[in-house]
Amino acid sequence: MTIEAEGFDGLRVLVTGGGRGPGEASYAASKAALNACSREPATAVGEHGVRVVCVLPGFVVTEGAAGHLQQTADGQGIGVDEVEQRIVDHLKVPMGRPGEPGDVAEMIAFLASGRAERVTGAQFRVDGGIVPVV
Repeated sequence: MTIEAEGFDGLRVLVTGGGRGPGEASYAASKAALNACSREPATAVGEHGVRVVCVLPGFVVTEGAAGHLQQTADGQGIGVDEVEQRIVDHLKVPMGRPGEPGDVAEMIAFLASGRAERVTGAQFRVDGGIVPVV
């Protein structure tokens, strides 16, 4: 998932989600390239007052994810909460819970605010502490 948002007083926010696990290497590589490429535009357009940042959410229970989680729970005869916890455990999320859309929205709201006017060319993880191993 990649979401681009403009119009926040010279801020461009890239929100990318990345997968972990077998068979997801090409997807993860494309996301890594997008994240790395977010730094170059920051230097290219900074003189025009445009900031570029990249937000990297971890496992977030969005409306789309909720439907998939429900399907998985129904297929396994367990509750959605248990499916969520299994994913959190598999990903080894240090904070022990999935993210909520508001967690990511709060980061974007901060980045769009005047309090972050000197922030550009940076990546921000909103993932509950997952540190990818390369």
